[in-house]
Amino acid sequence: MRKNIVAGNWKMNKTVAETEQLVADLKSKLQDVDNGARVIIAPSFVSLTTAVTAVKGSEIEVAAQNMHQEANGAYTGEVSAEMLKSAGVNTVIIGHSERREYFKESDELLASKVDAVLANGMEVIFCFGETLKDRKLDNQLLEVGSQIKKSLFHLPAEAWKNIVLAYEPVWAIGTGETATPEQAQEMHKFVRRIVSKKYTDELADDISILYGGSVKPNNAKEIFSKPDVDGGLIGGASLKADDFLAIVNGF
Repeated sequence: MRKNIVAGNWKMNKTVAETEQLVADLKSKLQDVDNGARVIIAPSFVSLTTAVTAVKGSEIEVAAQNMHQEANGAYTGEVSAEMLKSAGVNTVIIGHSERREYFKESDELLASKVDAVLANGMEVIFCFGETLKDRKLDNQLLEVGSQIKKSLFHLPAEAWKNIVLAYEPVWAIGTGETATPEQAQEMHKFVRRIVSKKYTDELADDISILYGGSVKPNNAKEIFSKPDVDGGLIGGASLKADDFLAIVNGF
């Protein structure tokens, strides 16, 4: 079922103590929000259990920022699905542009990570998006279509009930630049169309597609007003309770 979602990707920020404080601030401020949106936070690995404990008694959900595709083994520094589930985490961000760029994660590798998440009964927030070069060459639709097809189109239709999509134009992440609401709508509509062609109109209509690219309190409402934009994957603005709350209130 398609839902409005605001997910905060904390990246490599916040100590355990700072995580406790930010969650406490969010819980107190979100009590007055009742617009039906799912609210998700994704702290670092070391703070996940702290966050899971801290969000109890609230509607806030906790996600992981990444996951290894293997169940266990000699993979120093990695974290498995079983480990995340044992910590109380049921949602994983896969394919963030920083993982693609800095850690050279390919579409094929991301497909195997998606498979591992789904095999463990967990939810995927799957990220995709074009670079500035792609956008300048007007190749953004080809690039985005390729990323989605290579990593997700091997899945059976029933698997999509556990997938949330997140469009992040790479040129708008952490740069202060933002795709216009019209650009975001164009891409989200395109994504829904290619999913519909591969599967069904009903399946495509049920998928939540988030926008991730410098969403701020002052632009969230306009971006979220577009018919195919179902919320945001928020970076820097999710590190301040008031800013994040303002974005959640953008619906």
